[in-house]
Parts: sequence; structure tokens; C-alpha cells
Amino acid sequence: MNTDASGQEPDGGGSQDDPGTHVVIGRLFRRRKGHGWAFAEEPEPPPPEPVRRPARVAQMLAFAHGLQAAIDRGEYRDQADAARQLGLTRARITQLMNLTLLAPEIQEAVLFLEAVDGREPLSERDLRGVVAAGDWGAQRARWTTIVT
Repeated sequence: MNTDASGQEPDGGGSQDDPGTHVVIGRLFRRRKGHGWAFAEEPEPPPPEPVRRPARVAQMLAFAHGLQAAIDRGEYRDQADAARQLGLTRARITQLMNLTLLAPEIQEAVLFLEAVDGREPLSERDLRGVVAAGDWGAQRARWTTIVT
């Protein structure tokens, strides 16, 4: 018979001769294992911190502003020259430069967007739809439908 220092049988009942009975002294932690649960002596490590980076649309908007500044400084003659030197099509440069036509508060909101663990909060295609809305009032209305 299994007894502790006081001569009493420990919690859990049964004896060592009783199959299927386990006496555990200490702590156990439940862990997911497949579709069920398993027990371990150590707790699971905490999940890793989420990886945050600027959203791709924020990077594209910042690139468009930088490209416009380079054209204004004379580093490129025009958008077509920038496209040739950067290895992009003129259509792609136009798409990027159109992002600078967004209402200022929308641009600010876009620049603060973050991708968390690789999940983009907004696609560039959705943002181009906001630009296509026209004036800033219509853009604001379209923006609120996208972000909510």
C-alpha cells in the first residue's frame, strides 16, 4: 500500500497494485495534442509576439510620394522616364501615383496601417477603388465602407 509520511493513503485512491490508478504529486498542464488533450509537467511557452510591419499599401503610397518628390527635384524628367529607369511599366507608375490623389486624412490613415503576421489589412485594389470615387467627399464615403 502506498502511504505518505503521516501513514495516510495519498489522494487519488487505490494502490500501486490497482491498474489504471496514477498518483501524481505536483502540477500538470493540459496541452493540445491533435484532436485531444495531453498532460505535461511544464506549461506551454507563451505564443510569440506578433510580427508587425507597415502594410504594403502604406509602402506603395510612401513610394509614390518619394517618386513624385524625385520628379520634382529633377532626378527623373517625368513618370515615363521614372518607369524606364525603375523597370516598371508606365501603367504601374500611374497606378502608384494615383494613390497620391487620395484625401489627406485617408493618406494618413493608410500610412499608419500595419500588416500583422503577414496579414494585410487592405488590398491595393480596394484602395484604387477609393481613388476612383472622385472628389474627396466621395472618397471619404467609400473609405468608411471599406474600413468598417
